[in-house]
Amino acid sequence: MAEELQISGTSREEKYKTLLPQIDSLLEGETDIVANAANIAAALRQTFGFFWVGFYFVKNNELVLGPFQGDIACTRIQKGRGVCGTSWEKRETILVEDVDAFPGHIACSSLSKSEIVVPVYKNSEVIAVIDVDSDKLNDFSEIDKIYLEQIALRWSR
Repeated sequence: MAEELQISGTSREEKYKTLLPQIDSLLEGETDIVANAANIAAALRQTFGFFWVGFYFVKNNELVLGPFQGDIACTRIQKGRGVCGTSWEKRETILVEDVDAFPGHIACSSLSKSEIVVPVYKNSEVIAVIDVDSDKLNDFSEIDKIYLEQIALRWSR
């Protein structure tokens, strides 16, 4: 397991490219999904300085807050509600440039301005979502989508 992250590069993509093998190292040999989710959330926040990074787990037909880095958050989210519930329901990554323009957005924090949510699959079922919020408008792109989806695949193995 890595003792500390070694991130290089100036672009977001370069940072993701140096982060991925380190996430692999963090996950190697560890089977506990909560421990792994906690380390992934910390690694993403430490690398990019995102406002909020966390996981919601599917439990009893709702999303329940899991490990996260950032301000306190909504504890439970219904399927189809907000960005997280919509990502779960549609089974797809949702990138939101301006959360105030997203119909039904759940404002856990008024400081959140943009968001990306990635579903995590196990045996073709959504078992969780990775939720990343920024305090800047339009802070996420296709680059984040590509690499966060790769992180979701690594975590759910």
